[in-house]
Amino acid sequence: MASTLMKPATPELATTPEKRRMGAAAQNRLGNVIVFLILAVGSLAMLAPLLWMFTTALKTKVEVFALPPVWIPDPPQWNTFVRMWSEAPIASGIMNSLIVALTVTVVGSVTSALAAFALAKMRLPYKNAIFLGLLTGLMVPYPTIMIPQFVMFSRLHWVDTLLPLIVPLLFGNIIMIFFLRQYLSSVPDSMIEAAKIDGASYLQIFRKMIMPMIRPAIAAQFILWFMAIWNDYLSPILYLNTPEKQTLQVVIANLNVEFATQRDYPLIMAASFVALLPILIVFLIFQRQIIESVALTGSKG
Repeated sequence: MASTLMKPATPELATTPEKRRMGAAAQNRLGNVIVFLILAVGSLAMLAPLLWMFTTALKTKVEVFALPPVWIPDPPQWNTFVRMWSEAPIASGIMNSLIVALTVTVVGSVTSALAAFALAKMRLPYKNAIFLGLLTGLMVPYPTIMIPQFVMFSRLHWVDTLLPLIVPLLFGNIIMIFFLRQYLSSVPDSMIEAAKIDGASYLQIFRKMIMPMIRPAIAAQFILWFMAIWNDYLSPILYLNTPEKQTLQVVIANLNVEFATQRDYPLIMAASFVALLPILIVFLIFQRQIIESVALTGSKG
């Protein structure tokens, strides 16, 4: 009887926890492999149009319409990327787009951050009403103010200049203000009060304390805003008439009108591919800050 009670556990029972851990690890590996395959397929689906655009820029006019499709042109027509600079005002379009996008996003990001700090942490009368008024502005569609705005800028003699594309946006972006205000709501008010007791002004608090905190969030919103300004087509086509003053998106649209009848799609695709490069460069510069913004947002949630 005693020997039966003192009988050691069987090897199967002794290794059950270890087997469970191994099984859980195998399931995790399998799940990671499935997620990786899904993401790989999704990335290929998103990269395919970009690759097709690049390869089309290297084709001849005949290869563009060839059946079956020519995936890799032989030989590649690299001279298309050289020819586009003389066929259309690509250089001036890139310069104008950079002037508008960088001026608006750099200055507008600073003013948006200041507005978000004021609405989140400063004691202002009716600041909640002001914030609601800003959010209400998001509900007004642009076509409803397009004509009055054009009349106003025409009376200021700003038509056919870059000023209508720059000046209104220098005072901030409502979406960025909303995002940064929500981001700053988690910052304790005691930190601001302690800095004020130490004699710091609001500008010093913003520069030394707030800006380092919200730099990842600003970087994430900066890229989204830069993409929106860079890809904007409606506003530039309203105000810009001279080809040398047009932004890159208007220049490419004019290429579609002029060269599509000649079936010169390689030239159009080459210009479109060049238009993507600034956005890619901005993303590569700020990708670390974007990852930090996502990580901090997840930890706060």
